[in-house]
Amino acid sequence: MITTKRTKEFLHSFVTLEDLQTTEVDGKRHYVTPEGVFPSVTTVLSKKTSKQSLDEWRARVGEEEANRVMKLATDRGTAVHNICENYILNKEYRRGVMPTDMHTFLQIKPYLDLNVGSVYAVEAPLWSSRLRTAGRTDLLAGWQGVNSIIDFKTSKRPKKEEYIENYFIQATCYSLMAEERTALKFPQIVIVIAVDHEDPQIFVRNRDQYVDRVLEIFQ
Repeated sequence: MITTKRTKEFLHSFVTLEDLQTTEVDGKRHYVTPEGVFPSVTTVLSKKTSKQSLDEWRARVGEEEANRVMKLATDRGTAVHNICENYILNKEYRRGVMPTDMHTFLQIKPYLDLNVGSVYAVEAPLWSSRLRTAGRTDLLAGWQGVNSIIDFKTSKRPKKEEYIENYFIQATCYSLMAEERTALKFPQIVIVIAVDHEDPQIFVRNRDQYVDRVLEIFQ
Protein backbone atom coordinates (compact mmCIF):
# COMPACT_ATOMS: atom_id res chain seq x y z
CA MET A 1 0.00 0.00 0.00
CA ILE A 2 1.34 3.41 -1.00
CA THR A 3 1.23 5.95 1.82
CA THR A 4 2.11 9.60 2.15
CA LYS A 5 3.85 8.84 5.47
CA ARG A 6 7.61 8.70 5.57
CA THR A 7 8.72 5.11 5.10
CA LYS A 8 12.49 5.57 5.02
CA GLU A 9 15.22 7.66 6.63
CA PHE A 10 18.03 8.17 4.15
CA LEU A 11 21.71 7.87 5.03
CA HIS A 12 23.60 11.07 4.24
CA SER A 13 27.30 11.03 3.40
CA PHE A 14 27.47 14.49 1.89
CA VAL A 15 30.44 15.58 -0.22
CA THR A 16 31.61 19.20 -0.28
CA LEU A 17 30.61 21.05 -3.44
CA GLU A 18 31.06 24.76 -4.09
CA ASP A 19 27.77 26.49 -4.86
CA LEU A 20 27.40 28.22 -8.21
CA GLN A 21 25.58 31.42 -9.09
CA THR A 22 23.52 31.57 -12.28
CA THR A 23 23.36 34.29 -14.90
CA GLU A 24 21.88 34.74 -18.35
CA VAL A 25 23.80 35.21 -21.57
CA ASP A 26 21.65 35.93 -24.64
CA GLY A 27 18.67 34.70 -22.65
CA LYS A 28 20.25 31.32 -21.88
CA ARG A 29 21.22 29.94 -18.46
CA HIS A 30 24.91 30.07 -17.59
CA TYR A 31 26.83 29.43 -14.37
CA VAL A 32 29.57 31.51 -12.81
CA THR A 33 32.39 29.04 -12.04
CA PRO A 34 35.91 29.58 -10.67
CA GLU A 35 37.15 29.24 -14.26
CA GLY A 36 34.67 31.58 -15.90
CA VAL A 37 31.07 31.72 -17.07
CA PHE A 38 30.01 28.36 -18.51
CA PRO A 39 26.77 27.51 -20.33
CA SER A 40 24.47 25.08 -18.59
CA VAL A 41 24.33 21.49 -19.80
CA THR A 42 20.78 22.00 -21.05
CA THR A 43 21.77 25.19 -22.87
CA VAL A 44 24.47 23.31 -24.79
CA LEU A 45 22.18 20.39 -25.55
CA SER A 46 19.40 22.65 -26.82
CA LYS A 47 21.88 24.33 -29.17
CA LYS A 48 23.71 21.26 -30.46
CA THR A 49 21.05 18.55 -30.66
CA SER A 50 17.97 18.26 -32.82
CA LYS A 51 14.79 20.04 -31.75
CA GLN A 52 12.83 18.97 -34.80
CA SER A 53 10.02 17.17 -32.94
CA LEU A 54 9.63 20.07 -30.49
CA ASP A 55 9.56 22.61 -33.31
CA GLU A 56 6.99 20.54 -35.21
CA TRP A 57 4.80 20.33 -32.10
CA ARG A 58 5.03 24.10 -31.55
CA ALA A 59 4.04 24.72 -35.15
CA ARG A 60 1.10 22.34 -34.81
CA VAL A 61 -0.42 23.74 -31.60
CA GLY A 62 0.72 27.36 -31.88
CA GLU A 63 3.17 29.37 -29.79
CA GLU A 64 0.65 30.51 -27.15
CA GLU A 65 -0.62 27.01 -26.42
CA ALA A 66 2.90 25.56 -26.53
CA ASN A 67 4.13 28.12 -24.01
CA ARG A 68 1.15 27.40 -21.74
CA VAL A 69 1.73 23.65 -21.80
CA MET A 70 5.48 24.05 -21.29
CA LYS A 71 4.96 26.31 -18.27
CA LEU A 72 2.52 23.85 -16.69
CA ALA A 73 4.98 21.01 -17.25
CA THR A 74 7.87 23.04 -15.83
CA ASP A 75 5.90 24.09 -12.75
CA ARG A 76 4.80 20.51 -12.12
CA GLY A 77 8.29 19.17 -12.59
CA THR A 78 9.69 21.74 -10.17
CA ALA A 79 7.07 20.90 -7.55
CA VAL A 80 7.75 17.15 -7.75
CA HIS A 81 11.51 17.77 -7.64
CA ASN A 82 11.06 19.80 -4.46
CA ILE A 83 9.07 16.99 -2.82
CA CYS A 84 11.75 14.45 -3.80
CA GLU A 85 14.48 16.72 -2.47
CA ASN A 86 12.80 17.22 0.91
CA TYR A 87 11.97 13.52 1.21
CA ILE A 88 15.55 12.43 0.51
CA LEU A 89 16.90 15.10 2.87
CA ASN A 90 14.69 13.58 5.63
CA LYS A 91 12.73 16.84 5.88
CA GLU A 92 8.99 17.51 6.02
CA TYR A 93 7.80 16.99 2.45
CA ARG A 94 3.98 17.02 2.62
CA ARG A 95 3.12 20.46 3.94
CA GLY A 96 1.68 22.88 1.38
CA VAL A 97 1.91 20.38 -1.49
CA MET A 98 -0.78 20.23 -4.16
CA PRO A 99 -2.58 16.85 -4.18
CA THR A 100 -1.77 16.26 -7.85
CA ASP A 101 1.94 16.82 -7.20
CA MET A 102 1.88 14.52 -4.18
CA HIS A 103 0.14 11.86 -6.25
CA THR A 104 2.93 12.11 -8.83
CA PHE A 105 5.59 11.82 -6.14
CA LEU A 106 3.89 8.80 -4.56
CA GLN A 107 4.33 6.90 -7.82
CA ILE A 108 8.11 6.97 -7.43
CA LYS A 109 8.38 7.01 -3.62
CA PRO A 110 8.50 3.18 -3.21
CA TYR A 111 11.32 3.00 -5.75
CA LEU A 112 13.32 5.59 -3.84
CA ASP A 113 12.81 3.64 -0.63
CA LEU A 114 13.89 0.39 -2.25
CA ASN A 115 16.85 1.54 -4.35
CA VAL A 116 18.50 4.68 -2.98
CA GLY A 117 21.44 4.07 -0.65
CA SER A 118 24.02 6.56 0.61
CA VAL A 119 23.18 10.11 -0.44
CA TYR A 120 26.18 12.25 -1.43
CA ALA A 121 24.41 15.39 -2.67
CA VAL A 122 20.97 16.73 -3.51
CA GLU A 123 20.62 19.41 -6.19
CA ALA A 124 24.36 19.14 -6.65
CA PRO A 125 26.13 22.12 -8.30
CA LEU A 126 28.70 20.79 -10.77
CA TRP A 127 31.05 22.18 -13.39
CA SER A 128 33.79 20.84 -15.63
CA SER A 129 37.12 22.28 -16.71
CA ARG A 130 37.27 19.65 -19.42
CA LEU A 131 33.77 20.06 -20.85
CA ARG A 132 33.42 23.82 -20.16
CA THR A 133 29.86 23.44 -18.92
CA ALA A 134 28.02 23.46 -15.59
CA GLY A 135 24.71 22.55 -14.01
CA ARG A 136 22.82 20.97 -11.16
CA THR A 137 21.87 17.33 -10.97
CA ASP A 138 19.00 16.09 -8.83
CA LEU A 139 20.82 13.45 -6.84
CA LEU A 140 24.24 11.90 -6.31
CA ALA A 141 23.63 8.63 -4.48
CA GLY A 142 23.94 4.90 -4.49
CA TRP A 143 21.29 3.09 -6.53
CA GLN A 144 21.13 -0.63 -5.83
CA GLY A 145 24.63 -0.32 -4.41
CA VAL A 146 26.20 1.52 -7.37
CA ASN A 147 27.13 5.22 -7.20
CA SER A 148 24.82 6.96 -9.63
CA ILE A 149 23.61 10.18 -11.14
CA ILE A 150 19.86 10.15 -10.54
CA ASP A 151 17.55 12.55 -12.38
CA PHE A 152 13.82 12.90 -11.82
CA LYS A 153 11.42 13.63 -14.68
CA THR A 154 7.64 13.91 -15.03
CA SER A 155 5.54 13.04 -18.06
CA LYS A 156 1.90 12.75 -19.07
CA ARG A 157 2.60 9.53 -20.97
CA PRO A 158 5.39 6.93 -21.20
CA LYS A 159 8.53 7.94 -23.09
CA LYS A 160 10.12 5.88 -25.83
CA GLU A 161 13.80 5.45 -25.06
CA GLU A 162 14.89 6.58 -28.51
CA TYR A 163 13.23 9.95 -27.87
CA ILE A 164 15.03 10.71 -24.61
CA GLU A 165 18.67 10.33 -25.59
CA ASN A 166 19.31 13.81 -24.20
CA TYR A 167 18.31 12.60 -20.73
CA PHE A 168 21.12 10.02 -20.85
CA ILE A 169 23.61 12.47 -22.34
CA GLN A 170 22.76 15.03 -19.66
CA ALA A 171 23.16 12.51 -16.84
CA THR A 172 26.43 11.23 -18.30
CA CYS A 173 27.74 14.78 -18.45
CA TYR A 174 26.86 15.19 -14.77
CA SER A 175 28.66 11.96 -13.94
CA LEU A 176 31.86 13.21 -15.57
CA MET A 177 31.56 16.55 -13.80
CA ALA A 178 30.92 14.86 -10.45
CA GLU A 179 34.10 12.83 -10.86
CA GLU A 180 36.04 16.05 -11.48
CA ARG A 181 34.59 17.71 -8.40
CA THR A 182 34.73 14.79 -5.95
CA ALA A 183 36.88 11.78 -5.16
CA LEU A 184 34.05 9.44 -6.09
CA LYS A 185 33.22 7.52 -9.25
CA PHE A 186 29.73 7.57 -10.74
CA PRO A 187 29.60 4.82 -13.37
CA GLN A 188 25.81 4.54 -13.47
CA ILE A 189 23.02 6.87 -14.57
CA VAL A 190 19.39 6.51 -13.51
CA ILE A 191 16.45 8.34 -15.06
CA VAL A 192 13.24 8.14 -13.01
CA ILE A 193 10.14 9.30 -14.88
CA ALA A 194 6.84 9.69 -13.02
CA VAL A 195 4.09 9.04 -15.59
CA ASP A 196 0.49 10.15 -15.10
CA HIS A 197 -1.78 7.28 -14.02
CA GLU A 198 0.82 4.61 -14.81
CA ASP A 199 3.81 2.97 -13.17
CA PRO A 200 6.96 5.07 -13.38
CA GLN A 201 9.61 4.41 -15.99
CA ILE A 202 13.07 3.77 -14.57
CA PHE A 203 16.04 3.60 -16.90
CA VAL A 204 19.28 2.34 -15.35
CA ARG A 205 22.28 2.53 -17.67
CA ASN A 206 26.07 2.30 -17.65
CA ARG A 207 27.20 5.81 -18.44
CA ASP A 208 30.15 4.61 -20.55
CA GLN A 209 27.88 3.94 -23.51
CA TYR A 210 27.17 7.69 -23.76
CA VAL A 211 30.60 9.18 -23.01
CA ASP A 212 31.69 9.42 -26.65
CA ARG A 213 28.49 11.30 -27.50
CA VAL A 214 29.07 13.70 -24.60
CA LEU A 215 32.64 14.41 -25.75
CA GLU A 216 31.39 14.95 -29.29
CA ILE A 217 28.88 17.56 -28.13
CA PHE A 218 30.82 19.33 -25.39
CA GLN A 219 34.37 19.39 -26.72
